[in-house]
Amino acid sequence: MRQACGNKLNENGVEMSDNIETMWEGRFITAKREGKWEYVSRSRGIKAAVILAIDADHVLLVEQYRVPLGKNCIELPAGLVGDHDENADEDSAIAAIRELEEETGYRAEIMENCGEYYSSPGMVSESFSLFKASGLTKVSEGGGVDGENITVHRVALSELSNFIESKRKEGAGIDVKLMMFLQLV
Repeated sequence: MRQACGNKLNENGVEMSDNIETMWEGRFITAKREGKWEYVSRSRGIKAAVILAIDADHVLLVEQYRVPLGKNCIELPAGLVGDHDENADEDSAIAAIRELEEETGYRAEIMENCGEYYSSPGMVSESFSLFKASGLTKVSEGGGVDGENITVHRVALSELSNFIESKRKEGAGIDVKLMMFLQLV
């Protein structure tokens, strides 16, 4: 394989550097440069868990203000895995169970791991594990932990497209993972 300017070409012919430069690092994200490529990663190896929770022909969605968007966003329940020093080696399934209950107020009897996915691989190296929650029992009002201010929506599957369109017209952002979900139902 030929090299350009001392850098290696990967199997797709893209120039990659031996050195990854950290341009900036915060508690949760890191901006990096590798050769000419700039991207963002999660700090400290943090990952995410996203939960598809279906309860009696309804899906649980959350709505919360997202600072990068400057508006509310409709999403599947989700949360960070290992984001606190005391749980840095947290299992993704345990985090999914915790996040579902914190955000929606529902506890899952079964949490099935559907695999690892990447939401925006051209800009972000973060992956998330998608979990399918079933055997749901409402145990609280949800709404997240202090400062999250999450609104829970229990939406009939038959009305999901209309709900998303209505929220879009209200000015809410729509998480792309909902499009993946629509393909599953």
